[in-house]
Amino acid sequence: MIDHISIAVSNLERAVPFYERSFAPLGMTRLVTRPAMVGFGKTYPEVWINLRAGMAPLPLDSGVHLCLRARTTDEVDAFYAAAMAAGGVSESAPSLRPHDRVRYYATFIADADGNRIEVVTFPKDDVTTS
Repeated sequence: MIDHISIAVSNLERAVPFYERSFAPLGMTRLVTRPAMVGFGKTYPEVWINLRAGMAPLPLDSGVHLCLRARTTDEVDAFYAAAMAAGGVSESAPSLRPHDRVRYYATFIADADGNRIEVVTFPKDDVTTS
């Protein structure tokens, strides 16, 4: 199992407010602040945002792809709205994605450095999506 992940950013002062707002609907907050890194999580840092001095922003099709699990479709929607309000780039609005073996509801956004964040939930057949 994965314990935590680090995401490189070119500007910590820009990235931290973006991730604070985007992660809030998922119950994740800033737990640790260090000079060149900030840790977010629910009870301990699961996602670290790390400053990479001199890093140029990546093209939107580069960077990390991180997928976080939401409890409900409303949380997926709230993440998307918060990320967009914080300056994220939409790669896919929240929607139901029926596939051969799994039915899920997800959204994809990118931060200013081209890191892609997906948020997903697996609704039951009797759950309506917003």
